[in-house]
Amino acid sequence: MISLKRKESGFTIVELLIVIVVIGILAALVVTTFSGIQRKARNTERETDVKAIHGQLEAYFSQNNTYPTLANLNDSGWRSTNMKSLDGEALKDPKGTTQELAGTVSNTQYGYNVTCDTATPPVCSAYTLTANLEGGGTFAKTNLN
Repeated sequence: MISLKRKESGFTIVELLIVIVVIGILAALVVTTFSGIQRKARNTERETDVKAIHGQLEAYFSQNNTYPTLANLNDSGWRSTNMKSLDGEALKDPKGTTQELAGTVSNTQYGYNVTCDTATPPVCSAYTLTANLEGGGTFAKTNLN
């Protein structure tokens, strides 16, 4: 006997919707995980930059018995003469656009708060170097002396 019913093959709308929802959930997990990894990498870069600047400041102090002023650190000519191994990129926050430190820390610049006397040239005896971390909090280094 011959059957007159045709057998159709394919996916139903419900099956397709289930697959789309599963793919959407997986995509959301990947995106949130990836953004968390990027944030952690930028925070690690901030900490590394602050430690590198801190090391250079202490080396400069050991040779000159003073810390540089904010204007000195932001002058690339002065840095190339007095802090040869300090890369200008270390002064730039991962989300920032300039290779300069600010007097007050922000989300796009590291902060360098230095205490100097009124002599000419000024003698700077203390500083705090700070970076804002993504997700909250700060990372800071102060003078050793």
